[in-house]
Amino acid sequence: MSGARTLRWGVIGYGRFGQLHAAAIARGDATELAAVATASEATAALARSHHPDAAVTTDWRKLVDDPGIDVVDIVAPNHLHAAMAKRALEAGKPVLVEKPLATTLADCDMLVETVDRTGGLLSVGFELRLSVQWRRIKELIDAGRIGRPTFVHVALFRHPYRPGASGWRQSAGEVGSWILEEPVHFYDLAMWYLARSGEPVAVNAQGTAGREPGLIDNLVSAVRFDDGALAVVSQTLAGFGHHLVVEVSGTEGAMRATWSAGHAASTEPCFDLHVGPIGLEAPERVPLDEPSGEVFELEKQIGLTNAAFAEGRTLVDVREGRRAVVVCLEAERSVREGREVPLRFA
Repeated sequence: MSGARTLRWGVIGYGRFGQLHAAAIARGDATELAAVATASEATAALARSHHPDAAVTTDWRKLVDDPGIDVVDIVAPNHLHAAMAKRALEAGKPVLVEKPLATTLADCDMLVETVDRTGGLLSVGFELRLSVQWRRIKELIDAGRIGRPTFVHVALFRHPYRPGASGWRQSAGEVGSWILEEPVHFYDLAMWYLARSGEPVAVNAQGTAGREPGLIDNLVSAVRFDDGALAVVSQTLAGFGHHLVVEVSGTEGAMRATWSAGHAASTEPCFDLHVGPIGLEAPERVPLDEPSGEVFELEKQIGLTNAAFAEGRTLVDVREGRRAVVVCLEAERSVREGREVPLRFA
């Protein structure tokens, strides 16, 4: 971002999304891609070819401990997030960690404790909050356009997840769960949109067994709030393309947004947002003056996170990241146990 202090970033992880992070940092007005840590010599060679001015290593600890690195950006497999973030925080580095914050509640709690103990900065990668489309919904809610929001529906229909390097995304021990992949974003959005309803109190979910042991392929879940508000989140990984619908209804109106493309990183999606009163009256199409999609949201996230870290603050703090993980883990437990599960965030 123009005017922000330039910080030297180190990226851990160079899979598809790590490459997007690194490219966004390299293009930034106030961000310098100083180092990349990869999992193999093959990806190290790729990183060197893409970013010849960055130091490239296969030892992430070397990157974290480098005094020349100002910010550590963790885009590694989910099960590695906690240990990497802890070491970076203890090294005095601000941390941007991709969602999910961690794969277990114990690791989330460890990161909360580390942030509190070190006074460090950790921001969680919920970039959908920065979207011209999904953030606009929040702005319209806060402006009172639909009255008090009472219901949020998020539905994703997409192709199966890519396996990731060494197949980590198809291993329950490494990915944590497929609910922690994209539904973690959707639970965060739902709680953000329904902020006036307070914390949710329970989740009831059902799912079908995935193609990989211990992983849920199709999910439908209902998150209940104490004041009667409800959020429904569903995901199917047995489809094609990438198609997302978000609907929010309130006491005086409703909104509906869609995003559709061949894949999540598309730079040419079809997307829209409509808002209108309850009933038969035609809704208004909300003008969106820039593209929507994770590639564009990531660009924003890097710039805004850089500016926030330069000012000693975060965009999405560790406790918000923990809260979304709690809902994901309890939704998975609800599927396993076939019952509604209470949500406890303390």
